[in-house]
Amino acid sequence: MAIPWLSALKVIPWGDVMSHAPSVLEKARDLMARKGTDAAPPPMATANVHDDVPSLGELKNRLLTANAQIDALQQRQTQLAQTVRDLAEQNAALVSAVSGLRQTFRWMVGGLVLAFVGLGVVVYKLLF
Repeated sequence: MAIPWLSALKVIPWGDVMSHAPSVLEKARDLMARKGTDAAPPPMATANVHDDVPSLGELKNRLLTANAQIDALQQRQTQLAQTVRDLAEQNAALVSAVSGLRQTFRWMVGGLVLAFVGLGVVVYKLLF
């Protein structure tokens, strides 16, 4: 089971992921900043598709319903933008952690190579 995961991880261009992470984070921050400064959207005007003229109460109810839907959509859009920003920040942290782990792994492999060389020298001196 571990082999497909390892091969999948080797295929991922980690250098590209790490180089693009700051720009993704910056774009997410720009999206949040732009969303916060946007004015209210223009009112939606649609043609009346009914042949008969609706009453004033019915129009008022439609308007209240439409306003509630617009408010819900704006709230959802704000939540989604916040989620994108959070994911971008998590991605940047993950990339930073992976970079640190790669560097630690390199040091460990170097230490292991030195340990094996030292062990080989000790074994050589004991045998000869």
